[in-house]
Amino acid sequence: MQLDVNGKTIETDEQGFLLDPGDWSEDFARALARREGIELYVDHWELIWYFREYYQETQSLPSMRKMVLELGKHRGPRFSDRKAYEKHIYGLFPAGPVYEICKLAGLPMPQPDT
Repeated sequence: MQLDVNGKTIETDEQGFLLDPGDWSEDFARALARREGIELYVDHWELIWYFREYYQETQSLPSMRKMVLELGKHRGPRFSDRKAYEKHIYGLFPAGPVYEICKLAGLPMPQPDT
């Protein structure tokens, strides 16, 4: 598949994952999100950048559990409860948070158990 980003054609696989991770940009994420019907807000970007930084440091993808535990404790009392924060994340990415975040962050497709 192809996605036009600022006049440049970006190649993705059939699911929308980048073929060349070097093509990632915030503009790519915005264009892909529009195509997927997602409007990106601050909470979305926090998760996208968390995934990008985690992957850059570890060359692996965080699990839903790890993401919720690490980020939830920094979100204040409302999200200190793991289930509450997980529910919030699913509200942002109802089609599957880890899958959608990886796609928008220009990262590899996660394994099914992530």
